[in-house]
Amino acid sequence: MAAKILIVEDDPAVVRSLQALLTTEGYEVVATADGAEALHLVEVEKPDLILLDIILPGLNGLQVCQQLRTKVFTPVIMLTAKSDEVDKVLGLEMGADDYVTKPFSARELLARVRAHLRRVQVYEGEKAVRGPLKVGDIVIDEAAHEVTVKGRAVNLTPKEFDLLYVLAANAGRVIERDTLLERVWGESTYLDSRTLDVHIRRLRLKIEEDPSNPHYIITVPGVGYKLFAGPHMAG
Repeated sequence: MAAKILIVEDDPAVVRSLQALLTTEGYEVVATADGAEALHLVEVEKPDLILLDIILPGLNGLQVCQQLRTKVFTPVIMLTAKSDEVDKVLGLEMGADDYVTKPFSARELLARVRAHLRRVQVYEGEKAVRGPLKVGDIVIDEAAHEVTVKGRAVNLTPKEFDLLYVLAANAGRVIERDTLLERVWGESTYLDSRTLDVHIRRLRLKIEEDPSNPHYIITVPGVGYKLFAGPHMAG
């Protein structure tokens, strides 16, 4: 069955271009120019991936993304015509998995779409055979898509969940930044380290008692990150 992609974009020319590109690649496409309608379509159409413009009439893309993340774990790629770093970071902060800046190449967009859909397929195929992963106070249940820290439930976005799982599965070992990007996002060709940094920061805000002095997710300067399950000793 073809993957279904929801396009939320108010520029008709961009919509036509995306529809032509994605249908040629065999995807089923649904489109809307309205943020509120997008929230309705997500419930009705149950898309496998969402391409979401930031600038929309009524509810903007950031607001739509924030509301989506209270309901579904569908991958969201933000579309923005702005090169402002603030817009990209805000999109990730609201729960987006990735972003592309207009104008973008067909090759770049398709690479990101395939990477996110592939991650979903891998997750769906593996969650039934892998049991909960426990590292210290952290318990990750893939089948239920649930995380608890010291018994407290933590609500994570899909990429935050994947990132924590990779770190937990390699607890105590340093994972290089490029490796994390490839393992979690599927392809690192079109990604930059800011995407990883924002997701690490969001994870710390959700699982650490003091995010400014992390106990679990430890930065290894110049290399990457590791998940430390025991008491963290500086130095």
